[in-house]
Amino acid sequence: MKKAKLILDRDYVISPIDKRIYGSFVEHLGRCVYTGIYEPGHPTADGEGFRGDVMKLVKELNVPIVRYPGGNFVSGFNWEDSIGPRENRPRRLDLAWKTTEPNEVGLHEFASWARKARTDVMYAINLGTRGPADAQRVVEYANHQGGSELSDMRIRNGAKDPLGIKLWCLGNEMDGPWQTGHKTAFEYGRIANEAAKMMKWTDSSIEVVACGSSSTEMPTFGEWEYAMLSECYDNVDYVSLHRYYGNPHNDTPDFLASSMNLDSFIRTVASICDAVKGKTRSKKQINLSLDEWNVWYHSHEQDQELYKRKPWGTALPLLEDVYNFEDALLVGLMLITILKNADRVKIACMAQLVNVIAPIMTRPGGGAWAQTIYWPLKQASELGRGVSLLPQIHSEKSDTRHYTDVPMVDAAAVMGDDGSVTVFAVNRDLTENAELEMDLRSFGTFTKVTHSVLHHDDVKAVNTEENPDNVRPVTVEADMKEGKICLPAASWNVIHLEK
Repeated sequence: MKKAKLILDRDYVISPIDKRIYGSFVEHLGRCVYTGIYEPGHPTADGEGFRGDVMKLVKELNVPIVRYPGGNFVSGFNWEDSIGPRENRPRRLDLAWKTTEPNEVGLHEFASWARKARTDVMYAINLGTRGPADAQRVVEYANHQGGSELSDMRIRNGAKDPLGIKLWCLGNEMDGPWQTGHKTAFEYGRIANEAAKMMKWTDSSIEVVACGSSSTEMPTFGEWEYAMLSECYDNVDYVSLHRYYGNPHNDTPDFLASSMNLDSFIRTVASICDAVKGKTRSKKQINLSLDEWNVWYHSHEQDQELYKRKPWGTALPLLEDVYNFEDALLVGLMLITILKNADRVKIACMAQLVNVIAPIMTRPGGGAWAQTIYWPLKQASELGRGVSLLPQIHSEKSDTRHYTDVPMVDAAAVMGDDGSVTVFAVNRDLTENAELEMDLRSFGTFTKVTHSVLHHDDVKAVNTEENPDNVRPVTVEADMKEGKICLPAASWNVIHLEK
């Protein structure tokens, strides 16, 4: 058995954890909304048409915030299309995803769904085809108490009380040429600055997220953040990061090392934010919003075929990745990376929530089930609240196709308000167990230890409607002799220690 060691000290703290790092994302794309969260006539649907089976799974995820309504969708979206009587709402061509949007679910309906799901809304505004005045108008409509044209319109549309949306995205991926209304960094920085000013003048309690680079592969990466923030630093609160990984070469060790790239991405963007802080002599710190992250590659070919067969359709089954066990391991490693950067990452949204590259899948008129990636997010959201501790990890290392010095065992640790400690750990080795020695001497004696393991002998194993529990965590005997515990080969582990 290979060996690794984890050293923790209660005084060595990274940062308090912002619960919003366990957020998600609902975009008007594919079947995320229609036949995802919303399907009137479904056997479990409530009076507003929201699926009860999906709602149950969402509540069990304990998602604290959900980004809405896009995504690429938002850069050509008119928020006014989504309010008022449904029969008066227009059907629009969505140029981002080459589909047709019926606007049957809009701002009021989603706000109602969010209340039922016990989550907050992170609302994205259109800074592609629209501008600062439009951004101010939607904040006034959603959040102003009353007595103005737009707030009174909201009241007439059925919401006497303000919707109270506190977190707003200033557009989406505006560095991308694929984006409707794509801009240069200077153009976007100027418009984002003016939008943020007007939005905060309308409601001083809100926070806003500026668009960072959509990936490290963008030719403008780094330059974009620096130039954009130079125009809007003092009026924005967060910079966004988007990061997806795939395994197109079927190279599992290299795939599982991808989280090292995420760590580098986060640290690089944070350093650029700090460079602009220094240049502008500002006293505020800009933090990060990883508001799109996941595995995404399984559905690419089928999506292209679908576009050919059904152009401009509604609720097409797009981006429906079927996730396997190795995907769940990488999701766990990405969550570990987020926790180890909790001092700068304050918001993170797994993209997306239902059907579209999602932890939850549905069949129209049928069942809903948890994909493999559901389980690491659920367990981290349940036990990863409190303070992120600074882990010292000693582990064997190896090289892969794209990465060097990849640790066999990666881990993050959280100290709860009750004095409990939770260790999230992944053994990347595909064939050998790892004996993890945990040095926790500064914490005193723990009286109860629970060890949950997510493992499957087949890294390509998936969950289905017929077999939804094929890949699911199990509780194993927590044998902590001499502070050591066994991490099975290729496993996601949650070790919870209570006083």
